Amino acid sequence: MLIDPSVVGSTSEPQLVEVEKGAIRAFARAIGDDNPLYSDEAFAREQGYASLVAPPTFPTTFRIPNPNIRLELSRVLHGEQEYAYERPIVAGDVLRCVNRVVDVYERTGKLGKMTFLVTEVRGEDLEGNPVFRGRSTIILR
Repeated sequence: MLIDPSVVGSTSEPQLVEVEKGAIRAFARAIGDDNPLYSDEAFAREQGYASLVAPPTFPTTFRIPNPNIRLELSRVLHGEQEYAYERPIVAGDVLRCVNRVVDVYERTGKLGKMTFLVTEVRGEDLEGNPVFRGRSTIILR
């Protein structure tokens, strides 16, 4: 197996991520989503939000490395990604994020054995209230 299964359960150190208006706008442009919640602060406030709202897949931009995982990027394929929210992420949020290894397993496919790595990033506000959970599966071949 390309990753030692003993890393399951290991976590990163908590990392603070400050959500910025410019990053939200740039991400929305990059994904081609012109929802005014992502670009027009006055509109977002009229809708009851404190500031711009981040698109649902925005936490993809958060880089929370787990020191127990070393990957050769040329062997990595994106397998799956999902997000769950307790509340929307908005500009001005400061989130404390931790990356945890959830599972490592092996399957055989057409190209031979593949290792699957499942990680989960959880983000909470500075008061400790959960904000989001992002689960990712990558495939190493």
